[in-house]
Amino acid sequence: MPLTFKSQATGNLVMVQAHARALLHVLGKAAEGPGILLPEDMPAALATLMALPDQQSPPAAPPADEADAQSPVEAPFPDEAVSLRKRAWPLIRMIEQAMHESKPIVWGT
Repeated sequence: MPLTFKSQATGNLVMVQAHARALLHVLGKAAEGPGILLPEDMPAALATLMALPDQQSPPAAPPADEADAQSPVEAPFPDEAVSLRKRAWPLIRMIEQAMHESKPIVWGT
């Protein structure tokens, strides 16, 4: 189920709930129930989101015996890992616009 961020300064931002929860957790906010990000809290929120690493840590390598048993078949379109910071980009833009217009951002309403 998606989570929608709303602000009078921008259009609505609909985000996959798992990603929205992760970003709100980083910001110290709860995704359960209604929430608000006030304009005075936005500079700190921006700094926190911008400080997220741009790369995800690589997946753990399989044990040596499993790696030898598998054939080295490469996927035609390997999935590219998307970092939390990249997923945060629409929220970062929303915060910047809302902060510029001194409007809060709400979710879960």
